[in-house]
Amino acid sequence: MMNELPAPSAHELEFSAKLARVIREEIAAAAGAIPFSRFMELCLYAPGMGYYSAGRRKFGAGGDFVTAPEISPLFGRALATAVAPLLTSMEGSEILEFGAGSGRLAIDLLGELERLGCLPARYLILERSADLKLRQQQAIGEQLPQLLERDAWIDSLPASGFRGVMLANEVLDAMSVERFRWDGERAALFHVGSEADAFVWQLADNSETPDRLAGCLDGLDLAAGYESEINTSLQPWMRSVSESLQQGMLLLIDYGYPQHEYFHAQRSSGTLMCHYRHHAHTDPLLWPGLQDITAHVDFTAVAEAAVAAGLAVAGYTTQAWFLLDCGLEELLQQAGPADSTAYLKAAQQAKTLLLPGEMGERFKCIALTRDVDIPLPGFRLQDQRARL
Repeated sequence: MMNELPAPSAHELEFSAKLARVIREEIAAAAGAIPFSRFMELCLYAPGMGYYSAGRRKFGAGGDFVTAPEISPLFGRALATAVAPLLTSMEGSEILEFGAGSGRLAIDLLGELERLGCLPARYLILERSADLKLRQQQAIGEQLPQLLERDAWIDSLPASGFRGVMLANEVLDAMSVERFRWDGERAALFHVGSEADAFVWQLADNSETPDRLAGCLDGLDLAAGYESEINTSLQPWMRSVSESLQQGMLLLIDYGYPQHEYFHAQRSSGTLMCHYRHHAHTDPLLWPGLQDITAHVDFTAVAEAAVAAGLAVAGYTTQAWFLLDCGLEELLQQAGPADSTAYLKAAQQAKTLLLPGEMGERFKCIALTRDVDIPLPGFRLQDQRARL
């Protein structure tokens, strides 16, 4: 597999080696192994060294992967159509974006909301990465200088009283997960150890399913040897969001499946995926800090966590149906005549967002609400909550 991937530079390998030393020290302190969830957390978020915490370029053609906002401004503009009715129904409402990446979504969304005449009172960005925060501030300052004072960067969720829209585009997939193997009677957690200069998998020898997985596997019919992942941070994260959200909507957009598809027999090796220079592979133990590590989202678990936290599941559908219901085709027509270069470029971008073989079916959208009684654009053409 390593032969198929672009080789990191000497500088990148040196950078990765620093983080690897930190991880090995923690492994040694933990008597030889740490849970995979902790390994993933360090690889992605270790201060100054993790993938999202350091200064390497991650998004776009020059990075490791491309997200929907980088593909086309149509994505952010369509999202404005989705949130505008809710913003206008609540005086003084705000938008809070989790993990704003390059800032592209904020720029396109705010620009369209300004055109529609329904800007939020504030646009809050909750960003863990100091490097990305600086990049976002620079990008918004350059492209929407008139709205920069409306933006604010925060380090934690508002304790309570938030009214408006919370957005999380490709956020859940970057949360640390536990990886497990089912032996027919119980689940055993994968840990990560160190041998020579490499990290290695270690399977815990448990007499019973670990407490943090208890209940998560109830009702699942898994064959012996089945391996997968569970986001054990999902429920506490959802509770904290619910405590903050007084009125409004949490809109989650990510790649994943309802539970019966997530734990399908054909998906017996799990969903872990890594991204390095636009190459996807399945070895998360390689090059700490240099590659993205993700797991698909179990949207049934998302819905259950939301209901348990006191939120309502107001809509669930594919990205394609969501964007079409938000008027993406009409926005595309605004690019110009159908034979113009601008239109053809925008049409190609729209295909990437909509086609089943691209992002249209793989990505899902779910709306979780509190005290909202207006129709939500995005879920009117095809609401698939019954599949959850």
